Amino acid sequence: MTKILIVAEVKNGEIKKNTLELLSFAKSHGLETDVVLSGSGVTGQADVLAGQGASTVYLADDSSLEIYNTEQYTSLVTDALQQSGANQVWLSSSELGRDLCPRLAARHGVGALSDVTKLEVNGDQTPAQRPCMSTKVIQKCQFSKDGLRVISIRSGIYTAEETSPAPANTVSLSIPAGHAKLKVKEVQVEVSDEVELNEASIIVSAGRGVGGTEGCDFVKPLASDLGAAFGASRAVCDAGWLPHKHQVGQTGTMVTPDFYFAIGISGAIQHLAGMSGSKVIVAVNKDPDAPIFKVADYGIVGDLFKAVPIIREEVSKVKT
Repeated sequence: MTKILIVAEVKNGEIKKNTLELLSFAKSHGLETDVVLSGSGVTGQADVLAGQGASTVYLADDSSLEIYNTEQYTSLVTDALQQSGANQVWLSSSELGRDLCPRLAARHGVGALSDVTKLEVNGDQTPAQRPCMSTKVIQKCQFSKDGLRVISIRSGIYTAEETSPAPANTVSLSIPAGHAKLKVKEVQVEVSDEVELNEASIIVSAGRGVGGTEGCDFVKPLASDLGAAFGASRAVCDAGWLPHKHQVGQTGTMVTPDFYFAIGISGAIQHLAGMSGSKVIVAVNKDPDAPIFKVADYGIVGDLFKAVPIIREEVSKVKT
C-alpha cells in the first residue's frame, strides 16, 4: 500500500502553497499522507496541514530550526519516515527541495526523481515525466527497484484546494544537533514587496514584444495595480531585461493563477507548458496568429503600448 510523507515548507509563519498542492494531489488520489513540519514557531500550522488531508503531522518546532540546515532536516525526515512507515517522500522542487531530495536519497541508498512535472499514481509504481535538455525533451522515468521513492515535484503542477484547518494528530520529533562543520554567520534577505510567482493568484507577464527593460518598466505598474506577481518569458530573462526569478515556463516557475496576463508574449511551447493551467488567460499581442491566442480566454490584437494604459484605466475604475 502506498503511503506518502510530504516535507512541508513554511514562509513567514505560513504553509507555502507548494506544500498544499502536494497534499491536495495526494488527497485526490485517496493516498494516506503524513507530513513532516519543521521550523521555528510552526506548531500552529499543523492544523492547516490536517485540514488539507494530513493523517499525522510529525512536528519539529525549535528556534534552532529557524534557518534551514541540511543535516538537521535530513535527520528529522529520516526520523519521521521510520515512525510513519511511508514508502514515498514528496518534496517541492524549491531551493529546499532541490537540496534535500538528493541528500535524503543518498542517506537511504535509493534513487531520486527530481523536478517532476507529471506524476502518475499506480500502486507502488510511480511513472513520472520531467523536462531535460533545456526542455527540448520530456523524459519518462520510473524507479527500477523496490523500496523508498524520493520525488521532488515542480510547483504549480497541481492545484491546492481551499480547506479549513482541522485538529491535527501530531507527533513530536527529537531535535537533532546542527552540523558541527556548518555555522551560519550572516543571513542576507532580499527585501521585496513583490508577490512570489508560485504563490500568486494574479500574474502579469512581459514577453519579447515589450522590447527591452523600458518596456518591462512600462508593463510592471499593471501588476502593481492588480496586486499581482510580475513574470516574464524566457526570452526576456535570457536577454537580461529581468532577473531569472521572474521567468514563467517549463525552465522557470510553473504557475496556475486565477488570472494570467500575457503581455507581448508570442506563446512558445515551453512558456505555454508553464502557465496553460491558469483559470483565465488574457493575451495582448500584435500578431493575430501568435500561439498564445490558442490558449487565451480573452485576446487583444494590437499594440501593447496602447492596450496596457487602457487596461490600467479600466482596472482603476473597478477599484474606485
